Amino acid sequence: MKDGFWDDPEAAQSLLKKKSSIENKVKEYEELEKGFNDVGELIELAEEMEDEEEADNIVDMYDKLADRLESFKLATLLNGKYDHNSAILSVHAGTGGVDAMDWAEMLLRMYTRWAESKGYGVDVVDLQDDTEAGIKSATFMVEGENAYGYLKNEKGVHRLVRISPFNAAGKRQTSFAALEVMPEIDDDLSVEINPEDIRVDTYRSSGAGGQHVNKTDSAIRITHIPTNIVVTCQNERSQHQNKEVAMKILMSRLADLKEQQHKESLKEIKGDFSLITWGSQIRSYVFQPYTMVKDHRTGAEVGNVNAVMDGDLDHFINEELKQL
Repeated sequence: MKDGFWDDPEAAQSLLKKKSSIENKVKEYEELEKGFNDVGELIELAEEMEDEEEADNIVDMYDKLADRLESFKLATLLNGKYDHNSAILSVHAGTGGVDAMDWAEMLLRMYTRWAESKGYGVDVVDLQDDTEAGIKSATFMVEGENAYGYLKNEKGVHRLVRISPFNAAGKRQTSFAALEVMPEIDDDLSVEINPEDIRVDTYRSSGAGGQHVNKTDSAIRITHIPTNIVVTCQNERSQHQNKEVAMKILMSRLADLKEQQHKESLKEIKGDFSLITWGSQIRSYVFQPYTMVKDHRTGAEVGNVNAVMDGDLDHFINEELKQL
């Protein structure tokens, strides 16, 4: 390393992180190359020995390598400025009353399951629950390399069709919820927040959040006056921690806004969630009268809706990435 490399610890850590990411990609490429070479040699041996059992093992080995190669190829498509970053997600209940709030909570669980299956960390920083069922909104961090790149196209309105558990008549109900996705931005980027441009309010935390909730006014609401962006955080242990996380989220949103200044308005960047209702959905999840999840942008369909709700989203994420 050059002299003075550690003079700027944040820049040094960022560079080492990029180095590690490149090294991991090279390692994965080399392992795939070796794997496919091994398959070729094993095929020749199996043919010489006329071993059908070994042939079945080779086919299984090849299928696993092919899946890894497909994932590797898709990862190379993540070349946007923030694609390698962690992600900040916010889910909002829309049209549909209690069903919509229940649906918002189901989406929170779905994305949490997906993130955990990929080895990502999940941290819910704000949760506005409802007295009857479900949640009004939630903001959570999905932490790990490429999280934003994979999740950025999940932004939009999600539609649910099912027999409502909250309707005594057992009628079919259509509900809507919206997902907002932003990249988590490192503190060293040039995003200036003028203290005079923000309003910080404190309030008492609400909902399930541990023993510290509802005892002190530790929850934080920050309003960025020029853009009218509002960020809330209530799930950390102290007011200071909540403010720190809220400022981090605000910085990420402002950086994303700055990155997309050619857009006409903040509403266009975030997705127009003012009408989370008919005709604006990116994906439909149908539980009755049949089971199907369909993405309206790519046409991708899956019949096992329960698997999707348990976080099996790769088919939809991958098909959208292929469109880029």
